[in-house]
Amino acid sequence: MRTILVVDDEPNYQIVLSEILRDEGFEVYTANSGIDAIPIVRDTDLDLIVSDMKMPGLDGIQLLEKVKEFNRDLPVILITAYADIEKAVEAMRLGAFTYLAKPFSNEELLANAQKAIEHYELVRELKRLRSEVTSSSEFAGMVGKTQRMKNVYQLIEKVAPTPSSVLITGESGTGKELVARAIHNLSWRKDAPFISVNCAALSGNLLESELFGHEKGAFTDAIAMRKGRFEMADTGTLFLDEIGEMPSPLQAKLLRVLQERNFERVGGNKTLEVDVRILTATNKDLKDEVDKGNFREDLYYRLNVIHIHLPPLRERVDDIPELVAHFLRKNATRLNIENLEISPEALRLLISLPWEGNVRELENTIERAAILCTENRIEPEDVQPDSSAMASNQEWSLSLDLEQFIPENLGLSEVLNGIEEKLVRRALETSGNIQARAAEKLGITKSLLQYKMKKYKLQRKKSKQ
Repeated sequence: MRTILVVDDEPNYQIVLSEILRDEGFEVYTANSGIDAIPIVRDTDLDLIVSDMKMPGLDGIQLLEKVKEFNRDLPVILITAYADIEKAVEAMRLGAFTYLAKPFSNEELLANAQKAIEHYELVRELKRLRSEVTSSSEFAGMVGKTQRMKNVYQLIEKVAPTPSSVLITGESGTGKELVARAIHNLSWRKDAPFISVNCAALSGNLLESELFGHEKGAFTDAIAMRKGRFEMADTGTLFLDEIGEMPSPLQAKLLRVLQERNFERVGGNKTLEVDVRILTATNKDLKDEVDKGNFREDLYYRLNVIHIHLPPLRERVDDIPELVAHFLRKNATRLNIENLEISPEALRLLISLPWEGNVRELENTIERAAILCTENRIEPEDVQPDSSAMASNQEWSLSLDLEQFIPENLGLSEVLNGIEEKLVRRALETSGNIQARAAEKLGITKSLLQYKMKKYKLQRKKSKQ
């Protein structure tokens, strides 16, 4: 439960604020003055302070300064009259999270309180991650603590000591080669070579020569005998990335190697014996490719003895703070940058993005931001997505007739709230009122969905069995 301290010398106003916050599920402490608030700040694990600006003895700005001496990250929201807005702006310069000018609505109070608490949680999470020399969420070069990633780690540990072939699937950028390397490094073959080949990078003839090698004079440019990747990987592991792009003739030759453990170089007649473990990866649905006749069924079953699927980054959003902290450490070392950090606002933006390029895109974004940021601190403008990509994502809005659908007399907040409520209702209805599914449809966390359900007074319904 999130804990808020309300400080106000007017008892009635203090009671009203406290009840509004308690009704939203917050634990609320109260203080009648800035002086009374100090011991509560010192002895209580608070998530937010909401304080009146004008109080006798120790006013809101003085209380803010005391709080920042004790905990510089704890957010403080100050309440002020319109006449004191200049002081409120000065308070923000001193570290206040924001200010609310009287009169303000319950929704405005709750929205700012939620935003401040989320900000504080991100700050604390970043500090925790930065203080860890080695993160417990890291496994063989992979980063993630969500259950889906833990399942991947457990499967890797089980399959690594075996000789079985493994098919690794997942979208581009999810880290399929990292999984292959983890399997190799945890196997008894770890001291032997790990050889990687991208099947999509070479044409059929070149790929055949790359895999199996060639004899001198086998073709025009074969001016010398060359060993292939199978020979190079002998006693070790051969990782065939993008196996779904392999031409049919080569699929047949690969199947033979898997069955008989031998092959001939291109243009040669000497049979070579090899002891190689085969790991493969693809971003395609290989079973679908089999059904279409693009991939051999017998080869598919040979490769798919064990199947490991990597979820896209959008399905494990909770891992983004861990990944960001990992890439910050990596780039700080590689680029020789001291105290490289990211602002909570920039991290919040990263969490909200779709990441179609998955972990690889996130890593590239952090590397670019580390180079371009000012004073070694990454801000939202350093991680903004490409404007052309944003434009393509917003093409649907170009044909929207605002005059037809939105009355002129409505303000921006009313319009946005109205649209948001409808989207939340629709997501709940289409997901059978299963909150996890509805949150996934909306691209938000389950806790944020629950907050919005409270905001729009949407009852929690049990899904029909």
